[in-house]
Amino acid sequence: MAAGGSRPRGRRAAGGWAPCAALALGWALGWALGGAAPPHRCRPDAALLPPPLRRLAGAALLRAAVPRLRGGWSPCQLYRYPHTATGIARPNGTGPCTRGWHYTLPAAGLRSNLVTQWDLVCASRWKVPLEQTTHLLGWMLGSVAAGLACDRFGRRPAFVVSLVLAVPLGLGVALAVNFVMVLVARLLFGAALAGAFLSLYVARLELCDPPHRLAVTMVAGFFWIAGELLLPGLAVLCRDWRVLQGAVTMILALMAACWWCPALLLESPRWLLATSQLERARKTLQALAESSCPSSDDGSCHQESLLAELESLSEGSPQPRYHAVCEIFGTRVIWKNSVILGFAAFIGSGIRHCFTRNLDPHLPHFFSSYFVLVGTEAAACLFICLTAERFGRRAILLLCTVLTGISSLLLLALTQYLLDLIVLTLSVVGITTSHAVTMLSIFFASEVLPTVVRGAGLGLIVGASFVGKAAAPITAIPNSRGFFLHHVVFASFAILAVLSIMLLPESQGRSLPQSLQDGESQRRPPLFHRPPREDHMPLLAPHGIPHDYSRLAASTKKTLGSPAAPRET
Repeated sequence: MAAGGSRPRGRRAAGGWAPCAALALGWALGWALGGAAPPHRCRPDAALLPPPLRRLAGAALLRAAVPRLRGGWSPCQLYRYPHTATGIARPNGTGPCTRGWHYTLPAAGLRSNLVTQWDLVCASRWKVPLEQTTHLLGWMLGSVAAGLACDRFGRRPAFVVSLVLAVPLGLGVALAVNFVMVLVARLLFGAALAGAFLSLYVARLELCDPPHRLAVTMVAGFFWIAGELLLPGLAVLCRDWRVLQGAVTMILALMAACWWCPALLLESPRWLLATSQLERARKTLQALAESSCPSSDDGSCHQESLLAELESLSEGSPQPRYHAVCEIFGTRVIWKNSVILGFAAFIGSGIRHCFTRNLDPHLPHFFSSYFVLVGTEAAACLFICLTAERFGRRAILLLCTVLTGISSLLLLALTQYLLDLIVLTLSVVGITTSHAVTMLSIFFASEVLPTVVRGAGLGLIVGASFVGKAAAPITAIPNSRGFFLHHVVFASFAILAVLSIMLLPESQGRSLPQSLQDGESQRRPPLFHRPPREDHMPLLAPHGIPHDYSRLAASTKKTLGSPAAPRET
């Protein structure tokens, strides 16, 4: 590989990986802004005390005004005294706080968050899961909207516009003056981040050949995990939630300014060819060829012939052919694959709360549980990296779903009879495998969906995963007794997902399907069948334009030249 070509390929690889860390910071902000409420108690209200006690101060006033519980001061109640003109009265009941709360702030980390800013405790504590659910709703809506935009306007425009929109929306969160403004701004901020995540995911995947698709995607996953691990350190430095939100927004602004340059993220030539945008495809492939191997003579004839063929095809000025996501509903194989993988992503995200709840007694500190969850995510990413390319996507997805279901059923039936160490072990295994189910379902879907509807189809599947994630804050609503039912339903769904995964095709080593016809031609092989490897990719290929694009160009030529070809607009 020529030295002149390694630098552009490295720049494009960094362009597909580095934004994941910044997007992960925006995602993980929800842990810091609306996390667990710090220890708190009511502020004493002297107006509620009888006249002889109103002169008290310090600890004496605290003892007279706030009830004492076994674990400390009452977090939500103040003493109530009978009205008496003389003598020292005794409290005859309790009532809610009237002068706000006093919070015991941690020595490290944020000194304020949404909970302390607007007193989201006691009667208002339901607003915390409301904020978390709203943010997840934003990610779900953003995934669906960005998927539609990817298939209509392109992967790169959707990514850049989403990243640019995230900057003012992030500033809106930091400058919010009331809780309702925070809800709206967090909803839109999550939608913008989801749009950037999805469009970058699709663009990065479509620049890869089969041997490298999994590795490139998992490296991006490790960048995402690195961003999550950076958040606690950034929180320690910022100390205030508004400053932390502003710092993450500035990082996103820097990304938007840098990624405006096309050299860091090119438009997907695969999508351009699939939608008959031949002139743009020719220019993009020419840029890839020149930057990948400008001094090589090995593939020059092949590159020149391919570019000449594309130029001749584009002379007729064919109209671009776009596809709507509703066309998936008229297919059989694509629709089946989408439903199964969307269901698996939903289960993997939703069942995780059944396991994380068992960690709370063993990990009382907020950041301890945070690091455990991020660590299990890293373990799941590493496991997929080591196994999915060797044994196939379907076999590993099946294995992870089985392990998730077994762990969930054992905890559901035997938690009260098992040792704490066994409960903790099953919970960690369940969290790890549920992470793997979600990640592999999304990646698997990106490989089996055809290019013409890959963005919209993957947006629906990613959106389904965020619907599953919303189960955690919903079951955390005070006085909610739906956790047991939630656990039963998701454990049953996991068993159903095991049966449905067997109906999926195997995408390992195969080129990405381009048209709806390609997607419909996928068949279910034996479980551990290893299909032959096929194409090569522009991002990591050693010589210029891969021969896969020659086949794509020939397919495009056949489609344009055939009068009987079905029109897919």
